[in-house]
Amino acid sequence: MMPPEQENGVAPTNQTEPPVSTSNVSPCPEPDRVRFSVLRHSLHPITLKFEDVSYSIKIESGQGWCSSPKPKITRAILHGVSGTARPGELMAMLGPSGSGKTTLLTALGGRLPGKISGSITYNGGPFSSATKRRTGFVAQDDALYPHLTVLETLTYAALLKLPSSLTLREKAEQAEMVAAELGLTRCGNSVIGGALLRGVSGGERKRVSIGQEMLVNPSLLLLDEPTSGLDSTTAQRIIATLRWVARGGRTIVTTIHQPSSRLFRMFDKVVVLSEGSPIYSGAAARAMDYFASIGYEPGFNFVNPADFLLDLANGVTPDPRQEDDDDQNQEFHGRQDDLQSTKQFLIHSYKKNLHPLLKEEIHQQEQQDSTKSSSRCWDNQWTTNWWLQFKVGLLFFFSIFWGFFPLFNAIFVFPLERPIIMRERSSGMYRLSSYYIARMVGDLPMELVLPTIFVTITYWMGGLKPSLVTFALTLAIVLLNVLVAQGLGLALGAILMDVKQATTLSSVLMLVFLLASGYYIQHIPMFIDWMRYISFSQYCYKLLVGVQYSVNEVYECGHGSCRAYDFPAIKSLQIHNMAVDVAALVLMLLGYRVLAYLALRLGHQH
Repeated sequence: MMPPEQENGVAPTNQTEPPVSTSNVSPCPEPDRVRFSVLRHSLHPITLKFEDVSYSIKIESGQGWCSSPKPKITRAILHGVSGTARPGELMAMLGPSGSGKTTLLTALGGRLPGKISGSITYNGGPFSSATKRRTGFVAQDDALYPHLTVLETLTYAALLKLPSSLTLREKAEQAEMVAAELGLTRCGNSVIGGALLRGVSGGERKRVSIGQEMLVNPSLLLLDEPTSGLDSTTAQRIIATLRWVARGGRTIVTTIHQPSSRLFRMFDKVVVLSEGSPIYSGAAARAMDYFASIGYEPGFNFVNPADFLLDLANGVTPDPRQEDDDDQNQEFHGRQDDLQSTKQFLIHSYKKNLHPLLKEEIHQQEQQDSTKSSSRCWDNQWTTNWWLQFKVGLLFFFSIFWGFFPLFNAIFVFPLERPIIMRERSSGMYRLSSYYIARMVGDLPMELVLPTIFVTITYWMGGLKPSLVTFALTLAIVLLNVLVAQGLGLALGAILMDVKQATTLSSVLMLVFLLASGYYIQHIPMFIDWMRYISFSQYCYKLLVGVQYSVNEVYECGHGSCRAYDFPAIKSLQIHNMAVDVAALVLMLLGYRVLAYLALRLGHQH
């Protein structure tokens, strides 16, 4: 069942969590030893090695005649980038905008289209389906359902991603621990939000995206700008968390934009890119010494190493006379040498000094990694079984799908048959009422057989209450919903007699019914709140939930045992009087079909 979400704001702290949830967890100021404990047995360390990785794309040159295709030119994005990231290490990729950081990260995650030259290996082998399932990738742009709350997002991800050997309670605990670690507990009951719905802040959205990947305790975690849009304290906490996770035997690679000196000191290795070419790849602690050895060192004692490296990547070098000048802003400015010449010198120095050492390091343990990879047979199974992935959100889609499908099928009946009806009625072949009743009865088998088969199969597969009585009631509710939706479709088609207009109107009506029913928004504005009483989807969903949970049914929660009827997502449905809901659907069943008949008769008279 997919419960309706809380609208903006934080719910009261004494509010119970979903039946799979446990007690609320208070924010954790720093990493603790119990975090991710339920998943430690599934860790398979991954050593990531990339050697001479290059990548090019073809783009239009912008030249050519209007009638002829524009010629394409090849643009190199990456030029021979190398490096290694082992279990327990946190690697950061630095460079100015457009330097190829995200492209390299995407290539390491096996997500880059096109041909990549060079080699990328994972424990000495290529990227495989087993590696993919043990790799977490956090993109720069968050892709989250805006109407789910923070805890619901993490909980549903946990249900689908975590191993089936874990209980529902352990999966919920894992989701809550991740939320606490990322400082999301206080906003756990707030909706994610989006362009049209105000929700959590941008930084909190980013942490939710990270949390989804951290749930599975990945062996390799790739993050694109994880601190983007976050304040310095939150950014430091996230990087500290990533470093702690890496120390547990994971390999973590991240791109980052202008980290502070505190963040830079947390990195084990850094790769610095300049226009797609590496100027440094190795231990973060030795980066400043390396550049000092080739003649580049800051002109003053206190400098953020990350700022210094980014300046070099842009071709900006420190002025050795800065120490004798005033301390105004202590900024770097370029030498009189050309910026491009500086970049080329740094790239040449990398190839001469660092590249041979990297190749030696990569090939040194290649045989050892290959032996480990062949001797260990990774499990290629999904972390959760197919049945669990299938049943999450099932009752919600029962009511939605079997509302949309018969409604849109019924819309086409009368508009498409209108010419035949008019011709046959004009010649007095039959009464309109006999045609109308015969049409409805003739459609019943196909309208009812498909949902019956669907419910019969999916009810037992979905893990719903194993009771024949409950199953029979669920089937009856779905069939009643189908007949009501069909009646509304017949009425719309008969009134408008235009397929395009009827389809458009029905789409708008169904969307309004969903919104007004409280599926996505609980605090509905007064001017559309009345529409919930004419929404057959709401009555169907209330009845489906009502037959699944008895009044005295309880579930385990943080306070011992809680009544299912008191769970906020169920309590808000007000399912105490199901007889009224049944009566409303029966009234709609008759009303829509009478309306369709009257519309047909009036349309024929005109």
